[in-house]
Amino acid sequence: MPVMEWGKDGFVAVIQMCNGANRQNLVFVEEMNQCLDEIETDKDIYAVVLTSTDEKNFCQGIDIEWLTGKMNENDLDSIKAFLHGINCIFKRILLMPFPVIAAINGHAFGNGAMLACTCDFRFMKKDRGFFCFPEVDISIPFLPGMIEFVRKAVPEYKFNEMILSGKRVGAEELYESHVIVKACTDKEELLRDALGFARTFTKKRGIFGELKKRMHKGIIRVMETEDVEQIESMSLFIDG
Repeated sequence: MPVMEWGKDGFVAVIQMCNGANRQNLVFVEEMNQCLDEIETDKDIYAVVLTSTDEKNFCQGIDIEWLTGKMNENDLDSIKAFLHGINCIFKRILLMPFPVIAAINGHAFGNGAMLACTCDFRFMKKDRGFFCFPEVDISIPFLPGMIEFVRKAVPEYKFNEMILSGKRVGAEELYESHVIVKACTDKEELLRDALGFARTFTKKRGIFGELKKRMHKGIIRVMETEDVEQIESMSLFIDG
């Protein structure tokens, strides 16, 4: 059964993560990349909405059970492949030649919140779900590139508070901090508004892609240098 699927609503591609909490592992990486490949190939698409079919979760981040199992097996190659793979997805979304809009329908924790931050715009429903960076509590620091692209989505004062406290934040607080475009009443309004917003974009892919490439040049440089070094050295886990 797929963990990811996508379809078209006019010229808007809608990616739906469809595996419950949508925890990220190598299968998640493979299927997301396949979706992005197919969407980029379709020249009739001018915008993407990324959401989840689950009632409670957008994306709960890294599949800790999978990761722990690989660590117990000392399967560092699989762990590195996943880390490089999820970073590749983050880069791809940052550089997509059309807007990518996150419709956050539930909890977005850790790498799930980061996935939303790579998107160009975010909507979130306010009746259920929190947005959170719990890394400070589970002793897994951000990669340098993650710090850079979260900063493009979250104002510095809010970034500082959320990263260092691990605080769970709801849609209305995120709206007040200009992290999301709108705090929607429920899932129906969320999808309607995210799709409506996506339909306002019919920009040419060439200029849109070039603008994003120039805007995110510094972020991509950090991801392709510092992140690669840290992943290869496996200096990602902090004791104490």
